[in-house]
Amino acid sequence: MEPSNGTQISDFLLLGLSEAPELQPVLFGLFLSIYLITVLGNLLIILAVCSDSHLHTPMYFFLSNLSLADICFTSTTIPKMLVNIQTQSKVITYAGCITQMYFFLFFAGLDDFILTLMAYDRYVAICHPLQYMVIMNSRLCGLLVLVSYVTSPLYSLLQTLMVLQLSFCEDLEIPHFFCEFHHMVQLACSDNFVENIMMYFGLGMMCGGPFVGILYSYSKIVSSIRAIPSAQGKYKAFSTCASHLSVVSLFYGTSIGVYLSSAGTHSSQSSATASVMYTVVTPMLNPFIYSLRNRDIKGALRRSVGMAGIKGPIVLGLKKCP
Repeated sequence: MEPSNGTQISDFLLLGLSEAPELQPVLFGLFLSIYLITVLGNLLIILAVCSDSHLHTPMYFFLSNLSLADICFTSTTIPKMLVNIQTQSKVITYAGCITQMYFFLFFAGLDDFILTLMAYDRYVAICHPLQYMVIMNSRLCGLLVLVSYVTSPLYSLLQTLMVLQLSFCEDLEIPHFFCEFHHMVQLACSDNFVENIMMYFGLGMMCGGPFVGILYSYSKIVSSIRAIPSAQGKYKAFSTCASHLSVVSLFYGTSIGVYLSSAGTHSSQSSATASVMYTVVTPMLNPFIYSLRNRDIKGALRRSVGMAGIKGPIVLGLKKCP
């Protein structure tokens, strides 16, 4: 098969999670439900944070940005997958594939950065409680989030431009349910040695850097918690970062496990299936993790729903007036 320049390729084929026809309705219903739950759950978190003045703190400011990033993260992959299942087509255009890869890298990197900012927030709250409001002022929080929103698309743009320089063969099949960056590089017909080096270097910087920052923050947090004399004080301090630690463990644990398992088994199909954990399941679980054990979030959601319930009858009553 002769290689051709990437710009001349019209279509790629996304093989998805399974090619069995009898499984397609099951996959469609499952992923549609997951997507709707993810969007609704994260929108409720954003609504609660925005509507309740008690939640206008650095921790919930970062949480609302994480929820927004999770909505966008899942929206880059699941809708196209659902369309392909419904139309019984595996085709994605070259431009569509590049665009999907760009936004996937963008929001995955944004997730990494925001999780790191949340770890830093917990570090300041536990290790420097008396200086918390001075250090974590609104200006610094806004600046940190702005840096995240600038750095992530720049990294994504760099990696996407690198892929645009590659040459591909015709009739390309991607053994995944989205245009995953690693598979795109491996499918190139041209020499991809430099691209592989840049890919792993970029992943090390974007994933390894934030992960090291999170580990450092929690090492300081653990040291501070151990120094607390009372067991009740230790529990209270740990409970403030338990939700974030659960989300970090889920996100990094599943993503690292996917790449280690795929490197060991060399099975593209198993890699695609395992990728569902950090690309689909984790964003869906984040709202539940942060709301189920968080009284502030649950209280804000109740108040928001209660206000909506009160305004509804008032509006209806006004409409009945002559």
